[in-house]
Amino acid sequence: IDILHGVKTGKQVDVDLENQFEAQEKYLKSPDEMASIFEDVPELLERTQEIDQKCNLEIDTGQVFMPNFECPDNKTNEEYFEFLVWEGIKDKYGEVTPEIKERVDFELDIIKKMHYATYFLIIYDFLAFCTDHQIPVGPGRGSAAGSIVAYALNITKLDPLPYNLLFERFLNPERVTMPDVD
Repeated sequence: IDILHGVKTGKQVDVDLENQFEAQEKYLKSPDEMASIFEDVPELLERTQEIDQKCNLEIDTGQVFMPNFECPDNKTNEEYFEFLVWEGIKDKYGEVTPEIKERVDFELDIIKKMHYATYFLIIYDFLAFCTDHQIPVGPGRGSAAGSIVAYALNITKLDPLPYNLLFERFLNPERVTMPDVD
């Protein structure tokens, strides 16, 4: 936890190897461990159980939940995503040939059908922040390099067209898994 806090705040953390016991205690304890710790104050455990009985949380693990992404000009995520992609395509290629248009349309169609526009916007936003703040990022690797959309958004730095890289290795509607940008 101290190291995570140090990463968050940008401060160095001194690791005290002689006092690692404290760090070993930072975890969720079992009910038996808690009963042992609070055996002198049983009413605390009773109150905890009361609170537990009043809580009802169900998490749908069969669905992917994306964070909210605020788009400018009251655009939907899909509209803003498509706008950024076409702006990126114009910047990268200048002239949009039929081959480029067909490839972009193909990828956009799949990404939107699979509801991953927000995912791409979040990655785009992270990488734009890094670029704006001189935080080094790599050129992208793995199957994401097969996406002209990722290239247009500067998620990857490799144009997939000259190398005939396949988008379907990155995102395939027949294999419903989250895209993985390395």
